[in-house]
Amino acid sequence: MGGIPRKPVIGVLCCNEVADRPVQVVASRFVLPLRSISDATVLLVPALIDGNDAGQLTAILDGLLLTGSRSHVAPSRYGSDAVAAPLDEQRDEVALSLAGRMIEAGKPVFGICRGMQEINVLFGGTLAADRDGAHLHGTPGDYASLFDHRHDVELVDGGRLAAGIGTRRLSVNSVHYQGVDRLGGGLSVEAVATDDGLIEAFSAQPCGADVLAVQWHPEWNVESCADGRAFFTMIGTSLRR
Repeated sequence: MGGIPRKPVIGVLCCNEVADRPVQVVASRFVLPLRSISDATVLLVPALIDGNDAGQLTAILDGLLLTGSRSHVAPSRYGSDAVAAPLDEQRDEVALSLAGRMIEAGKPVFGICRGMQEINVLFGGTLAADRDGAHLHGTPGDYASLFDHRHDVELVDGGRLAAGIGTRRLSVNSVHYQGVDRLGGGLSVEAVATDDGLIEAFSAQPCGADVLAVQWHPEWNVESCADGRAFFTMIGTSLRR
């Protein structure tokens, strides 16, 4: 008798936060589309240096999603003496080491917001603060007001995102304090902000591994957002290659 077809397993990196005690946290909105749209099984990965083994996880996982977060990548990771807060340096270490191992193994890695910034740093790129505040409006903690801030991005003609989403221009939410300064080596620009030219998405295929990351949040209101659903459909397709 034939068994049930195996669904691909995608790791989703957590964040370190403190409630009444230290906890591992990931917003449910990142997880649910991976199941309902990408048709994958989700494995939450603790952002604890001593809490997992990158080699064993790479053997288990078919792909990895580096999520958005309330923390920033530590500037020391990209050779800067800038001040950034809050930090989650354990997440930095797990994200960079695990993503690097996955890519070396030819397995896809995806990034959203902080996740995109982590991948850029992994490829030798740098980050810079949004000094003019153009990409973050609203009240911290009031997610409706934060995610209501939108701007237009232009998708690169012939790029993977333009092909997958089926358009050249999008209105996207913008909820980030930092962005790409110098693009990492081997990364290809997939989208830029129309107002200030900030890199808003990139891709790569080192070692045959699909790498795709966006600065905006396609998981937000994904049920009513066609381009958000298209992003998670692209993840599902990549996991099955």
